[in-house]
Amino acid sequence: MLTTIPSLSDIKRAHQRISGYITQTPVITSNNIDEIAGCNLYFKCENFQKVGAFKMRGASNAIFSYRPEERVNGFACHSSGNHGQAVSLASKLAGSKAYIIMPNNSSKVKVAAVKGYGAEVILCEPNDKSRVETCAQIMEETGATLVHPYDDYDIIAGQATACKELLEEIDNLDAIITPVGGGGLAAGTALSAHYIEPNLDFYIGEPTEVDDAYKSIKAGKIIPNTSTNTIADGLKTTIGEKNFEILKEHAKDVFTVTEQEIIDAMKLIWERMKIVIEPSSAVAFASILKNRKVFEEKNVGVIITGGNVDLTKLPF
Repeated sequence: MLTTIPSLSDIKRAHQRISGYITQTPVITSNNIDEIAGCNLYFKCENFQKVGAFKMRGASNAIFSYRPEERVNGFACHSSGNHGQAVSLASKLAGSKAYIIMPNNSSKVKVAAVKGYGAEVILCEPNDKSRVETCAQIMEETGATLVHPYDDYDIIAGQATACKELLEEIDNLDAIITPVGGGGLAAGTALSAHYIEPNLDFYIGEPTEVDDAYKSIKAGKIIPNTSTNTIADGLKTTIGEKNFEILKEHAKDVFTVTEQEIIDAMKLIWERMKIVIEPSSAVAFASILKNRKVFEEKNVGVIITGGNVDLTKLPF
């Protein structure tokens, strides 16, 4: 188990460990989108990842870091959906059991998907306190091992592999941007970018409604969310401590976008690129559209985080 900020060697080892359990996702471009954005965008499409999201990388790395005899009591996590699906599938592949604590307002699609991977779903109140307490209770009852959604160095190292793949495929990037919730992907991307392309500018975007990363980085300390009122259900969580330490060091800037800007960006990608992305995935692209001068004529990598949407509740 990693106890310090992952090194490049740690990220490479994570990539080797999980290579048999993940998909090397494609990088997609669109001339039409480039014209609209005023820059050259390279979309790393983790919506095509197993379970439909980048979360499979971190969960696989964390779970397969344990020896088989350490997996016998299973794994537990709290998740609004994508991390829960990833822990469920990775646990199944590891021959183990998964207990997933989900807010009672989670997308029915995501709840069904978690159950489909063979996990046991336990519903809780939709706030951080209830999620953590319910998860602790289940771990005590079952002896399951926690797989934290983001505030964990093994998770961060696993998520870092998406950026590693992107930088190995596209070697002329000027900048890279991800959305930020708890910060597992953002922190992992920051580290891969720092190690592999030190001159790359790294940015993060988040909804204005849950702008804890923005406030925290500006203040130099974690300022928790007081609202979860965003369509980007994967980004409602307050940034983790380990993640914050990495991001405050490596993020060049944090952009915030409104709910309407997220919806508009999501719709644009559905229409012009013909791919399914979830609202959280649209936050990075919305940040580029809102801050055109920052990215003008640059080559920009964008991590599309996932494509798990309830088609009966599209926002457009």
